[in-house]
Amino acid sequence: MSGPDNPKADRSTGETGPAEGRHAPATLRNRDAIAAVLQEILPDSGMVLEIASGTGEHAVYFGQKFPGLTWQPSDPDPECCRSIEAWKNRAGVTNVLSPLQLDALDDNYGVDGDAAGWGIRKPVAIVCINMVHIAPWEATIGLFEKAARLLDPGMPFMLYGPYFRGDAPTAQSNLDFDRSLKSRDLRWGIREVEDMDALAEKNGFTRVRLIEMPANNLSLVYRRN
Repeated sequence: MSGPDNPKADRSTGETGPAEGRHAPATLRNRDAIAAVLQEILPDSGMVLEIASGTGEHAVYFGQKFPGLTWQPSDPDPECCRSIEAWKNRAGVTNVLSPLQLDALDDNYGVDGDAAGWGIRKPVAIVCINMVHIAPWEATIGLFEKAARLLDPGMPFMLYGPYFRGDAPTAQSNLDFDRSLKSRDLRWGIREVEDMDALAEKNGFTRVRLIEMPANNLSLVYRRN
């Protein structure tokens, strides 16, 4: 079972089409809400690194919405990278780069601001949509460590997805989704905002925004100290 707005929870369920040009229906439901948040936090120019881009539909849409920015999609899954490339070519967007096969669990660190040997220039922002709950916690640790190496002070790091909050009731759909995730992989699951904030602080980030989103999701916006 996939959550109502979490297509990456199962890369075969909820997605249609071959690897070249996969379609995740939830993208159409959440892309405008996410774009509204990005409109508030992204600078006017520079390169935005998207981690775990999935099908690539978000990357293409955001590239079209923010023509002054260069969008760098990425995903550890080579089939997803092929889908991203297919969507990019189909849309003909010139400010969306070819995807990089990046893995937050890669612990081989580079030098001069390069995280995990990724070989990319410093982004002006990092965006990660619907990854944290379908990966081991170690991947989230790696994600923050790499973001800390890549982002300059003041630059935004935005995460979108389902999260539990100690100061707010939990929707039944998220409780059900969490059980479903753990039934498939005990290392998966919806994370606590407080744990995200603690990890962020450990890596030199401060949360500046928590935005309630459709389908019981949140946008967490951090900035590098």
